[in-house]
Amino acid sequence: MLEAKWIAVIVSSVLAFLLKLSGNIIPAKYLERPKIKAITALVPIVMLSALVIVQTFALGQNLVIDARFAGLIFAFILLLIRAPFIVVVIGASLMAALLRYFDLLN
Repeated sequence: MLEAKWIAVIVSSVLAFLLKLSGNIIPAKYLERPKIKAITALVPIVMLSALVIVQTFALGQNLVIDARFAGLIFAFILLLIRAPFIVVVIGASLMAALLRYFDLLN
């Protein structure tokens, strides 16, 4: 009998296929509505935000606050002062690296 993991993989694969197929089947007049356009414009932002949160606060199955959180706070401050994106990325990574190097936050 199939394990629960494989059942989840198969079901999610089928759902992903059906979702992609529905994008081709749904008439364009429904997709051109302003409300639908507004929602689809926000989906990448929400997905990226969720990825940042998970990568910042998760370590396996555990919730942690470490140097990654300090780097995220530093990146937020740099964004508030309108620093260029590359400066934000490098600054946040340097902040986290320095905190880990000096063993201030694990």
